Amino acid sequence: MLDKTSIGPLEGVKVLELGSLIAGPFAGRLFADFGAEVLKVEPPKKGDPIRKWRLLHNDNSLWWYVQSRNKKSITLDLKNEDAQEVIKELVKEVDIVIENFRPGMLEKWGLGYEELKQINPKIIMVRVSGYGQDGPYKDRPGFGSIGEAMGGIRYLTGYPDLPPTRVGISLGDSVTALYAVIGALMALRHRDQVSGEGQVVDVALYEAIYSLMESTVPEYDKFGAIRERTGSTLPGIAPSNIYLCKDGKYVVIGANGDGIFKRLMVAINRQDVLENPLYETNDGRSQDAEYLDSVIGEWTKSLDIESALNILEENGIPAGSIFSVEDMFKDPHYQAREMIVDLDVEDLGKLKVPGIIPKLSKTPGQIRWAGPKLGEHTDEILKEKVGLTDEQIEKLKGLEVIK
Repeated sequence: MLDKTSIGPLEGVKVLELGSLIAGPFAGRLFADFGAEVLKVEPPKKGDPIRKWRLLHNDNSLWWYVQSRNKKSITLDLKNEDAQEVIKELVKEVDIVIENFRPGMLEKWGLGYEELKQINPKIIMVRVSGYGQDGPYKDRPGFGSIGEAMGGIRYLTGYPDLPPTRVGISLGDSVTALYAVIGALMALRHRDQVSGEGQVVDVALYEAIYSLMESTVPEYDKFGAIRERTGSTLPGIAPSNIYLCKDGKYVVIGANGDGIFKRLMVAINRQDVLENPLYETNDGRSQDAEYLDSVIGEWTKSLDIESALNILEENGIPAGSIFSVEDMFKDPHYQAREMIVDLDVEDLGKLKVPGIIPKLSKTPGQIRWAGPKLGEHTDEILKEKVGLTDEQIEKLKGLEVIK
């Protein structure tokens, strides 16, 4: 973990995080990692559902400690008018509001952008949803998996003779969160450098995934080509695949550059293939990709993965093994780059968590504390930022507006 006295690049930025689960809160985590003060609002009784997702320790999700690190937890029942008034008080001093409710929900509670900008014209509202804030699908419930399906990546993931499959993580939510942060930072710069006013950042799950679809749109427009599932290969780019080694492990080899391909053929002692004029450029190699894969696969099957990787590295061939999380823990490069770090967690001790990305040379991010207990900072925030008295706070607790 980094020096807790260092100042992050977002020091002084205040973020109010509404919503739950992955996309919105992941965006909040990125702000918090780099010094922003992030106030996370949770329902009073159970909190964010992610507190109970995946593997639990003492009835608390390990994922929670990562997803909500560096945040302050405040409980509020947003359906309650008293809670809505608290939000309006907090908005007076906040730069960014992140929300991932279904479109129209905040408006129903009197907390939409039009209402909040009357309180604070500088407010930037980041709105994360399945389909965006307008259009015929805007009222449909949206999850990351649905965004991945509509955005196109599910159609392309898997093997051609099998049904489409998912990537092993919540890719749609995570990519959407990155766009949410990028959009918020652009809006923040525009506000502070140009207009002095806030704006809405509208991020849709399906559009975040759609943005990754490379050349599929112009290829369909010009040639009517529909890219299909191709398993581990890259269509039209060869050779680039995974190859089985003698010890049952797979090596990924990307030798689709002309010079790299030549070095690979020299490394595996296939001068006959190297001298074939068809393989001098990618357009020729891609016509014979299956044959080239068989040539390379024949070589990798004769070696264990460590030996294969050593030869490939010596010859300047981009290659690597396929890492499990266990491999990451053992890998010296992960360690040197501090991609797995220790986090102190109450009642648990040291917990290894992902390090901070990206790395900034002068104002690096830092992990200051683990995801907080439910409502851990409620009293503090209501007193310091809203100006409520102990008596008023106890009254809200009695009404179950807060925990």
